[in-house]
Amino acid sequence: MLEITPTELKAYLETADPKPLLLDVREPHEWAICRIEGSRHIPMNQIPEASAELDPAQETIVICHHGGRSARVAAYLTQSGFSNVLNLAGGVDAWAEEVDPAMPTY
Repeated sequence: MLEITPTELKAYLETADPKPLLLDVREPHEWAICRIEGSRHIPMNQIPEASAELDPAQETIVICHHGGRSARVAAYLTQSGFSNVLNLAGGVDAWAEEVDPAMPTY
């Protein structure tokens, strides 16, 4: 599975056109604490049903707290025919540490 670091993602988002889908798969209570701006929230347990609403050809970067759940969702999407899926290494926790120190953490 392909991964992207928070620092790489930040730089990529500044130039990407079109922008990738930032797919946050954390639980609602986690999403309420912090999120990467522009991300779409679909909790992990809703991905099987919700994946029909997503474009399998769109570049998708999957996000969770530390990168474990998002890695599982990225693998699921890839196995389901999505062609360009990356996992955010370290999740929002690493994003807060490397890119946005003002972001609330938990």
